[in-house]
Amino acid sequence: MPSLLQIFLPLFPFFFFVSFSVSHGPFLPKAIILPVNKDLSTFQYVTQVYMGAHLVPTNLVVDLGGSFLWTNCGLTSVSSSQKLVPCNSLKCSMAKPNGCTNKICGVQSENPFTKVAATGELAEDMFAVEFIDELKTGSIASIHEFLFSCASTTLLQGLARGAKGMLGLGNSRIALPSQLSDTFGFQRKFALCLSSSNGAIISGESPYLSLLGHDVSRSMLYTPLISSKNGVSEEYYINVKSIKINGNKLSLNISLFTMDEEGVGGTKISTISPFTSMKSSIYRTFMEAYEKIAISVNLTKVESIAPFELCFSTEGIDVTKVGPNVPTMDLVLQSEMVKWRIYGRNSMVKVSDEVMCWGFLDGGVNQKASIVIGGYQLENNLLEFNLGTSMLGFTSSLSTAETSCSDFMIHSVSKDSAFDS
Repeated sequence: MPSLLQIFLPLFPFFFFVSFSVSHGPFLPKAIILPVNKDLSTFQYVTQVYMGAHLVPTNLVVDLGGSFLWTNCGLTSVSSSQKLVPCNSLKCSMAKPNGCTNKICGVQSENPFTKVAATGELAEDMFAVEFIDELKTGSIASIHEFLFSCASTTLLQGLARGAKGMLGLGNSRIALPSQLSDTFGFQRKFALCLSSSNGAIISGESPYLSLLGHDVSRSMLYTPLISSKNGVSEEYYINVKSIKINGNKLSLNISLFTMDEEGVGGTKISTISPFTSMKSSIYRTFMEAYEKIAISVNLTKVESIAPFELCFSTEGIDVTKVGPNVPTMDLVLQSEMVKWRIYGRNSMVKVSDEVMCWGFLDGGVNQKASIVIGGYQLENNLLEFNLGTSMLGFTSSLSTAETSCSDFMIHSVSKDSAFDS
């Protein structure tokens, strides 16, 4: 039986909104919310949107730095509303095309897991997601001419089971945040709240913070998003000035963290990397310092378990609301007052009842970014990317406020309606 979403959305010409009997009259969406689930076999983060004239449910892997949404159009029923974008059009230029075939705009799509890239056709079609209103209820919003790429089937290899493409959240003209902003008129910003189970992507204004049941806005810190001197990066980088373990500053040359004119260096935030990785020169100093401090506070080192190099016994380790009681780590940003604290929940990976491993990896000498903050370290941290001001807001672990990223979807009606699969 078709869902209410599939029945009613095609009837509306631009987007669907609900009017309430309040003095302010009809209102527009305040924010868009997408559910995000972690695929435990691939460690990828998967969301679901609805696409095409029949609003077919489409699972997509979340790529924080991706330029746009790409999907294999042949895997869904043919959409009567889908149109290909011609070359030499404004929409084509917005997508930064890499060529034309039969006068159709072509854009390069890439699978970042397999490193395979292919040119796909730029298309536009119906696109639907849930929005949040002032009463914290959910309704469905659609965009008639959402831009995306029809990509080759070969690009699907390595994606989570059932995924039909990738959803790009990068700083580009046709990534999801920009298209939602252009359509609904709210600021170019979005929040990302990942979880080991179910989290959310929210784009729009800030009342979504109230969905957590706690006001975490007061605990948010802010740091600039940076790019190379040669232009704006579509991926998200921040400046890390130093690293501390239990308050002890590591002896690292600050030049190791700095992005150069070619965009090499800096600290990248990624949903593609499952764990944080570092250039070998940083990783080795970091790991050896952490091992020394961990042993000094009575953690017992055990044999390593791939892909992790540093592992410890869980015996006798207390578990707190922020995870196992192990040394904390701080990524110090523009000043000593602005630091991203990493607690045990985000630093230790439980590999068995007896063993936990330090969840950081050696990225090698050729890793482009000095540090890549991966998904595991992002989980249960609320991140707000403001593309208009080029600022990142972050909370560190929400567990300190006795809430979690999963609470977004608990409070959303999507658990009971439109996003049921």
